[in-house]
Amino acid sequence: MKRVVITGAGTINALGHDVPQTLEAMREGRCGIGPLVFRDVERLAIRIGGQVRGFEAEQVFNRQQLSLYDRFTQFTLIAAREAMAQSGLTFGGELATRSGVVLGTSGGGLTTQDENYRAVYEEGKNRVHPFVVPKLMNNAATSHVSMEFNLKGPSFTVATACASSNHAMGQAFHMIRSGMCDVMITGGSESMLCFGGVKAWEGLRVMSKDACRPFSATRSGMVQGEGAGVFVFEEMNHARARGAEILAEVVGFAMTSDAADIVMPSKQGAARAMQGALADARLPREEVGYINAHGTGTAANDKTECAAVADVFGTHADRLMISSTKSMHGHLIGGTGAVELLACIMALRDGVIAPTIGYEEPDPECALDVVPNEAREARVEAAVSNAFAFGGLNAVLALRRV
Repeated sequence: MKRVVITGAGTINALGHDVPQTLEAMREGRCGIGPLVFRDVERLAIRIGGQVRGFEAEQVFNRQQLSLYDRFTQFTLIAAREAMAQSGLTFGGELATRSGVVLGTSGGGLTTQDENYRAVYEEGKNRVHPFVVPKLMNNAATSHVSMEFNLKGPSFTVATACASSNHAMGQAFHMIRSGMCDVMITGGSESMLCFGGVKAWEGLRVMSKDACRPFSATRSGMVQGEGAGVFVFEEMNHARARGAEILAEVVGFAMTSDAADIVMPSKQGAARAMQGALADARLPREEVGYINAHGTGTAANDKTECAAVADVFGTHADRLMISSTKSMHGHLIGGTGAVELLACIMALRDGVIAPTIGYEEPDPECALDVVPNEAREARVEAAVSNAFAFGGLNAVLALRRV
């Protein structure tokens, strides 16, 4: 089997408009969650989120592009451009046909839907822009990335709620490892912070009105975020032959289904996904030093995830560092695993463990080292990134330091 490495990374999210800004914020334990700013926010009960601030789409894209790019596509392209610039790759000839795109999203062009439903139902307009459909479709970001970088191999979008990005990156990993492709652009994006998007989530009654405090006894729910994370996955020999800088190696992936409940997580399903990723990587559990947790800040998720970690890692669980960066950038739903992968790369490459901020009071049912409030320096050989979605769909990635 081929070995798979990461040779480029890009992002835009509530913590920063690129990877260096985001990692600096993670090191500092900075919070990107704040008051939401958009039309009719005063009609919402939930008015906070990890919104991308200081971003002016008109300064990045021209008018014709904006007629085709929903906000989630804009975020994807910005992150993809950063990742591609770092990788140093260009695609032509056979490499173009052996390279593709797999991205995750849950809401897709939800902002476009919200705007056009408002135009038709509230403002009474009888026509919408002719590009509404290609702008809102979930595969829009994937298609535009493939067109911008001339990627002619397998390209598709994965939509599995909060696990979308991890599922997408897992597919990219397997396609390279199997020899189907040499390079894959992968990750995910989301932009659901609009009136309709937040109003729908309010109905679930899992949202916090003040802060995201994963694993803390005082937690009050999840907080949504927005943005994108995009990576260049590359076959190791291909990367080394061209002298590419390697950020980390992807060594394992597994996915499971709880087959139990549409919203309540299952300890067994989460545990099987982590066990599967370790087995796929042939990685002894004692070599894992850090887990980027799904860690949403809801009681059901936090307690279930901690119990699953304890089951999988046994006595080693007490020596593991586990943190939720959602406490800083919010829950990006379909894009969240991609932004969180940056924390795993930082742990492996820089020896810096991103903290779980907002931690106030220990929860006896989450009695693990959750790296509370302050980043920590530690040498880590291997890391795991968890994603456990509504619908009971779980996806876990394992990475190793190179």
